[in-house]
Amino acid sequence: MSTRRVIISPAPTANGDLHLGHIAGPFLAADVHARYERAQGREVLLGTGSQGTSTFVVTAAHRRGVRPADLAADSAAQIESTLRAVGIAVDGYTGDDDRFTKWVVDFIRRLHAAGRLERQSMTFPYSERTGQFLVDGFARGNCPECLAESRAGLCESCGHLVAAGELIDVKSALDPSDPVVLRDADVLVLPVERYRDRLRAHFEAHADGMRPHMAHAVARMLSRPLPDFPVTYPISWGIQVPFAEVAGQVVNPNAEPMAWSMHCSTLAAQGRGQNPAAEDALWLAGSGSQIVYFLGFDNIYPFAIAGPAMLLAFDGRYELPTHYLTNEFYELDHEKFSTSGGHAVWARDLAAQVPRDLIRFYLATTSPEHQRTSFSRDALARLAESRLVGPWNRIADRANRWAGRGPLPVSQRSRHAAARMSEQFAASYELTGFSLTRAAESITDQLARLDRWPAADADAGDFCFQVGWLLREAAPILIDLAAEALGENAGVAIDPAGVTSIVPLPLPHLAAVGAGR
Repeated sequence: MSTRRVIISPAPTANGDLHLGHIAGPFLAADVHARYERAQGREVLLGTGSQGTSTFVVTAAHRRGVRPADLAADSAAQIESTLRAVGIAVDGYTGDDDRFTKWVVDFIRRLHAAGRLERQSMTFPYSERTGQFLVDGFARGNCPECLAESRAGLCESCGHLVAAGELIDVKSALDPSDPVVLRDADVLVLPVERYRDRLRAHFEAHADGMRPHMAHAVARMLSRPLPDFPVTYPISWGIQVPFAEVAGQVVNPNAEPMAWSMHCSTLAAQGRGQNPAAEDALWLAGSGSQIVYFLGFDNIYPFAIAGPAMLLAFDGRYELPTHYLTNEFYELDHEKFSTSGGHAVWARDLAAQVPRDLIRFYLATTSPEHQRTSFSRDALARLAESRLVGPWNRIADRANRWAGRGPLPVSQRSRHAAARMSEQFAASYELTGFSLTRAAESITDQLARLDRWPAADADAGDFCFQVGWLLREAAPILIDLAAEALGENAGVAIDPAGVTSIVPLPLPHLAAVGAGR
C-alpha cells in the first residue's frame, strides 16, 4: 500500500527559459494534481529541475555565440524562477551539480558492475571536418519509423528511439553544409530486449495509468524486439563515465532519467523537511512510494521503456512508475513553439502582464491532453473575461452584500450540492481520469450556475456557502483567488455534511487580462 505519491515532471533542457508550451503541458497538470492531493491530506512530493547535459544545450549555445556551460547555468535559474512566477509549487528542483553528477555515475557504475551493460559497436553520423560524432541534437534528418522530421535519439512525433545512424538524409545540426559520413564506435548499451516481456506485463497491469496515445505507442514498441539502448556516447559534452573500455565517453542524456528522477525525489523530500537515507531510498521496493510522471508524449521512450528497463536490471530492487500522464504539443497560433525561431510566448513575460490565475485557467481550458491545442492572446482575453472574470466578479459583488453577517443557515439541499461539486472535481483531479480541461469546464459551469442564482435574501446562506465551496474546489487552479479569499483554509478539505451555518467572508475581485499581479 503506497503511503506517498512521488510526482515528477521531466526536466526541460537548460537551453533557454520556459515558454507557455512547457507550462501548459506537464508542469501545470503536475502542480494541480499535487495541490489537490495535499488538500485531501495525502503525502505528496513534487519534483522537477533542468537538464544541462543535453546536446541541445550545445546547439543552442552555438546559435547564440555563448559558452554552453554559461547557457545551462543561466537557463536553470530562469526555469526555476519562471515556475514560481506561474505558481508551480515545486518541492525539489534539480540541476547538474556535483551531487547529481556523482549519483548518475554511481547508478551507471552499479549497472556496469552487475554485468548489465555490454560493449557494442554502433554506427553514428560523423563530421570529418570537426572530428565529432553527431548524436542526439547534433544530427537531424527524418525518423526511420514515422518519416517525420526528427533529431537523433528520440522522435518528437512518434516517440520512438531513433538510432543516430539510421536517420534518413542525416545532416549536421551545427552546420548543415558540413559533409556527414557514417562511422562505427564502441559504446556501452543496455540490451533492453531482455526486459521486454516484463515491461509488457507491467504496463498491462497498469493499463489505466496511461492515456490512449501513449498506450498505443508503448504497445507498438513492445510488440517487436527492442533495440539495444546506448548508455554512453563518444562525445565530450555530458557526464564523464569511469569505464576503461569506453574511455573519454559520457552518459547518454537519455540514459539519465531514472537516476535523475531518484535524485529529484530525494530533493523534493528534503524540501518538505524529510531526510531520505540515500538518493534512491524513495524508489526502493517496499518503500511505500507510488511513482507518477506528468510528461510530454515525446519523452515516453526514456522514461517508460529504457528507464524502467534499467530499474528491472537491478533485479527487484526498485519500484517501477505506475502512471504516465502525457500531453501533446501546445502551439502558438496553430504553429509549434520555436525558441530558435522566436515563435514563442515566454511564461515569465505573460505572468508579468496577466494575473496568473487567468493564465492557469486558460491553459487548463486549452490543455493539450489528447491532441494539439493552441494559445492565442486574444482568445485568452475573451475566454477569461466571459467564463471567469465577469461571472466571478458579479458573484462576488452579490455575496459581499452579506459579508460578515450571520450566521446564515445552510440547507441540506445546499450541502448536497456541495458534495456533488466535490465529486465532480475529484473525477478530474484524481489520477484515473485526470483532466485539466474537465476541471476548468467544471469551474465554468458552476460559475454560470451561481451567476444565474435567483435573487432572494432567504437563501443567502446557501448562495454564499456554495460560492465558497466552489472556490475550495477550484483552488488547485485558481491559487491566488483561493488564497486571498480563504487564507490558510484554501488547501484544507472539509466535509460539507457538517456545515449548518456560515458567516460569509468578503470575496476579492479578479482583475482582467492586462492587469499584472
